[in-house]
Amino acid sequence: MSTAEVDLQRRVKGAAAATVRGLPDSGRRVVWIEVDAAVHRGALSADASAVIADAAAMARGKGIPLVLVIGSSGADIGEGVAALHGWGRAAKQIASCSGVVPVVAAVTGPAVSGPALLIGLCDVVIMTEEAYAFVSGPAMVAEFTGVQVSTAELGGAEAHARQSGVAQIVVPDREAAVAEIAHVLAFLPDSVNELPPHLPTSDPADRRLERAGAAIPAASTGSYDVREVVRDLVDDDYLLELRDRWAPNLVTGLASIGGRVVGVVANQPLALAGTLDILASQKAARFVSFCDAFNIPLVTLVDTPGFYPGKDLEWRGMIRHGAQLVFAYGRATVPRVCVILRKSYGGAYIVMDSKRMGNDVCLAWPTAELAVMGAGQASAVLMRRADDEARAEYERDYAERLLNPYVAAERGYVDAVIEPAETRVEVSAALEMLLEKREKLVNRKHDNTPL
Repeated sequence: MSTAEVDLQRRVKGAAAATVRGLPDSGRRVVWIEVDAAVHRGALSADASAVIADAAAMARGKGIPLVLVIGSSGADIGEGVAALHGWGRAAKQIASCSGVVPVVAAVTGPAVSGPALLIGLCDVVIMTEEAYAFVSGPAMVAEFTGVQVSTAELGGAEAHARQSGVAQIVVPDREAAVAEIAHVLAFLPDSVNELPPHLPTSDPADRRLERAGAAIPAASTGSYDVREVVRDLVDDDYLLELRDRWAPNLVTGLASIGGRVVGVVANQPLALAGTLDILASQKAARFVSFCDAFNIPLVTLVDTPGFYPGKDLEWRGMIRHGAQLVFAYGRATVPRVCVILRKSYGGAYIVMDSKRMGNDVCLAWPTAELAVMGAGQASAVLMRRADDEARAEYERDYAERLLNPYVAAERGYVDAVIEPAETRVEVSAALEMLLEKREKLVNRKHDNTPL
């Protein structure tokens, strides 16, 4: 047993234990914190929170991932304010790990009040089907609002997978959660000071794509599952999709190309026509920041007609939340490759890692349409007083002159127009070229993300 392991073999009377351990099957060393709901319902005493805080500090200091397996009813009521102060110390230390080492949580029981906020600090949250999490429980909701709601409806794994986005992955039980922790960490480096691991694959980097091009419908308004394109592009048809049930109009996940780990961001035409709304912007912004923090190159697949319009979205802060995605891409320093599959209009074209947003390589399929808006929208705005025949002629001319990738390529906004079958070859070559990419970071205390 190493000195680090001896230093961290800690358990307090109650709910918390921490140790350095190797993950099953992989041997990957992590700092492992366990809060057992079977002991005093996992209530966090000041001492238990101190174990969590010290473990988080150890993970940061040693540069290895932090894993939190939690089932907790909240701060220990019997201890009063001391338990709250202990929780605050734990929260501070976990927050200090952000962007330094990966922080993965597995919720295997309740996560109530303070512990619920702890999982909100984590990079990846895995929930078992029977787990639940909320800041205020059903009794409090009923008392304050008069609304009766069940535990599962308020904070069950399904609710957090579909409604809140807290749960990135849902698994049947604790055993599956432990396996999923190892699975997620297989894509991640130990710390910000390392590159992601090279994943074994027999899939050749120069393989031509066979299905991706055929996935795009002939009609520009036709829908398709962008995950088919992603799977054809990446190694062994495998994408570890995160938050697959939340904001389904955008796909985010981890994969590899030629053994190199990449983060994939892709518009999903199957949901809301692939438009960007508040939830999709938040989902993508968080994922882009996560990948940038841990040196994971980004591959962005674009097919979006723009931002989803609506008074409700504007009043709820579409500007602020859309800016989160702009901000995330704008500050990202990892290698960034963008492939425009079909539609890329207006502000959404800029937001989805366009050339002038600082991406390194921008590729486009011949089916790509880059413009301020589509032909029909342009005609409705510019030819609103014309008759139907004149408007139809304008749409045809607009599409021929502007809705193709070659105009953008001539102006340097697209580096190359490629055939769909060549996408993996070109993306792999771009990642190889960018392997040594380094950017000098701006000297400042920290940025001010538009939350």
